[in-house]
Amino acid sequence: MQRSSGMDLSETSTELKPEKIEDGKEGGSLFHCDLYDAEIVHKIAQSFLPGLATACVDNTSGDIFKNPGIVAAEMRKEMVEYVTLRSENFVAETVVLEGGLEAEDSDHPFDIISDFVDDFASSKRNLFSRVSGWLLSEKREDKIDDFVQEIEINGFWLIDKREEITRTLLKNVDFKNEFHCNMKLDSAEELADHEENCGFKSTTCPSEGCNAIFASRHREKHDSICPFKIISCEQKCSGMIMRRDMDRHCITVCPMRFVSCPFYALGCQSPIPHCMLEQHRSDDLRSHLLYILRGVHKEASDEDLKRRVEQLEKESSSSGLEKARDVRSLTKIVKNIETELGPLEVSSKNNKDDGETTEPAPLEATNENNKEGDETAALKSLEANNKNKETNETPS
Repeated sequence: MQRSSGMDLSETSTELKPEKIEDGKEGGSLFHCDLYDAEIVHKIAQSFLPGLATACVDNTSGDIFKNPGIVAAEMRKEMVEYVTLRSENFVAETVVLEGGLEAEDSDHPFDIISDFVDDFASSKRNLFSRVSGWLLSEKREDKIDDFVQEIEINGFWLIDKREEITRTLLKNVDFKNEFHCNMKLDSAEELADHEENCGFKSTTCPSEGCNAIFASRHREKHDSICPFKIISCEQKCSGMIMRRDMDRHCITVCPMRFVSCPFYALGCQSPIPHCMLEQHRSDDLRSHLLYILRGVHKEASDEDLKRRVEQLEKESSSSGLEKARDVRSLTKIVKNIETELGPLEVSSKNNKDDGETTEPAPLEATNENNKEGDETAALKSLEANNKNKETNETPS
């Protein structure tokens, strides 16, 4: 990666440190607990580099005489001064003068300090970056990312220095004391005892592979989400699995994972734990045989097929029906046994056909037939009358 400047971005020995707010009480407790939530301190400190890089890039865009590396040291000093001043005035401006935080504003220290950093970076945009399409360009984002990496590689602003600044900023804006301890004690002994049990004491995760550092008060919270913690299988198998590997275990190798029956396509659609698949094949052999026979003897009734299943089961000890693992192997064995048993007698359907009785015709059909009979009788009567009339009219 090319250097953005000829200037060495190594950590300088002199650096501005924000001045801590002193306790206004005179004659108060002299020993203050200075423990903070290590996790939030680290998170805020991490946001400083992108903010600084953005300010440096936007301040030198389009300037042939400057580049981000040249202005980095001065920009860092101004940034620390700016966010420190904003943090010191935050409580007064937000709570006293404005009557409290707006409903849509977050009171989380990370969001508050991130807004300070963003405001500082925005204030450092030069004319070129303001009037051109620079702010929306991909090239700008690439330059910011590259400069962040350059700062980290050269150790220009080490994480411990940033965390030291963050602790002061956090104390200034965390007026609810949710992320730092505000205990004041009367002696060094009391302070030492308190720090040993303070909820903001930094601790590490005991799970192998996890490098998380957090306040002791958050131990249970971290323990419930730590990806490296070894926990019992969610599907109740006997295995102990790392939390981050749980999904893969449950889907691929867990003996309690649900699988489809080998005879799913024929109609056996109940999901079965993988470890119970063999037991399912044995327990449901009768239903699997019935599925096979329905495909082979489509004209047979269920009663015929059930009798055939009984015949097949009598031969199962010597034919190895229980050993069939899928549709193909079971179908092959069934056909071999049926060759020895002979053709299936479809008796149930034939008996039904032989015993059929003629059902009475529907009422509408009966009425229609009666109507046709009446018309025929009327015609015959009319013809007879005509013949008699002709006979009577013939002279003797």
